[in-house]
Amino acid sequence: MIDEGYTKFNIVWTQSEPLPLVEIDELIRWRRPLFDARLIGEYQDLGIGFGNLSVRYGTSGDFLISGTQTGHLPILGNEHFSRVTNYDLERNSVSCVGPVQASSESMTHAAIYSLNPLIRAVVHVHSADLWLRLKDSVPTTAADVAYGTPEMALEFGRLYRDSSFAADGVAVMAGHEEGLLAIGSDMRQAANRMLALIAD
Repeated sequence: MIDEGYTKFNIVWTQSEPLPLVEIDELIRWRRPLFDARLIGEYQDLGIGFGNLSVRYGTSGDFLISGTQTGHLPILGNEHFSRVTNYDLERNSVSCVGPVQASSESMTHAAIYSLNPLIRAVVHVHSADLWLRLKDSVPTTAADVAYGTPEMALEFGRLYRDSSFAADGVAVMAGHEEGLLAIGSDMRQAANRMLALIAD
């Protein structure tokens, strides 16, 4: 059963004007090949979008991320992104600023950025084929841990410490059907790590 599109943390959203396009150009540019490869999209029978991506914002702990339920759109504009300004695992909360609420995967992205300042981009996609092929053969989160939860955030910490996830930058989310995630020093590396899996 697809478990997607629902925010599982408390979100504090401050609605604002869109960020300047120059701030999110990299996200828009690299999202398109992921969308064209059907790694980002929509479950049309359910009307639920999937897939999101983010990059660090400046030198702070903030990051820019695609908004919730934008997966169905072929091309995003600056009105489709939010800036996450704070998160708290213990309180299961995320704060964001922008014209749209941050993705329901924001908690996971935030926790991954906290692992290492050299992680500057995160890509989360869906693919039944890749998920089935790679589950348990690349670093894989525990099957009983759901997406968008503090537990999933902690799982990525475990993978980063105890597996090849830190070096290879790709993981499967066993408790999030069809979900995979890639990290990188920039969006080019994170996106290409994911796109390379299709060619394998």
